[in-house]
Amino acid sequence: MAETVPAPASSSKRKVEVLGSEEELAAALAKYVADLSGKFVRERGLFTVVLSGGYLIDLLRKLAEPPYVESVEWSKWHVFWLDERVVPKTHPDSNYKLACDGLLSKVPVVPENVYAINDTLSAEGAADDYEACIRYLVESGVLAPSAASKFPKFDLMLLGMGPDGHVASLFPGHPLLNEKERWVTFIKDSPKPPPERITLTFPVINSSEYIALVVAGTGEVDAVHTALGSSGDAKKLPAQMVSPEGELTWFLDKDAASKL
Repeated sequence: MAETVPAPASSSKRKVEVLGSEEELAAALAKYVADLSGKFVRERGLFTVVLSGGYLIDLLRKLAEPPYVESVEWSKWHVFWLDERVVPKTHPDSNYKLACDGLLSKVPVVPENVYAINDTLSAEGAADDYEACIRYLVESGVLAPSAASKFPKFDLMLLGMGPDGHVASLFPGHPLLNEKERWVTFIKDSPKPPPERITLTFPVINSSEYIALVVAGTGEVDAVHTALGSSGDAKKLPAQMVSPEGELTWFLDKDAASKL
């Protein structure tokens, strides 16, 4: 069963769902994604979803099982990446490979609607290329610009979080946390290997209609406590900068939430 942790009064669009186990978390996440897919397909005729790496893809595994593998309108999905490592698509560090092996190869997503980050370019070149791709999709109506920020507005972003509280490839104390203009940028000094990465920026992340921030296990328990606890810790983690125009839901299993 899910336990809902009350959000602070200042975060009325933030929900925290605590599930009793990793398996229950995966089931809840699949229903959440499938329900949003249905909502946006009905309203817009398509669904734009942003994937990230780490164990998030494994936690999406139930989407490739009944009833969702048959009921979700996969042909309406447009799939993007939150961040990517500057490695070939066949490399074990590739977020594209992770998503394809764990989910996309198991569901009938249209290949032309899967927008991978170009693995033949430099970090800077790949960031420019991905931003150009997203700009084209805004111009062609696949993505809408946010009325408030003018940045592209994705329907759903699925985020993980590192033990240091990083999201995407946006790390604590890094200058990229303050990027205000670019849609997509690059990092060459990631504190977590590999050092070169491409990432969406916070203005794009926070223009989203829905964001799920998904954490399971004990590895990030201290970061979860800092981000969501009431300790009064003044430390600002990147995960605490996630504040979408729409709705943010934290999905935690009981291990990740054990210090709350």
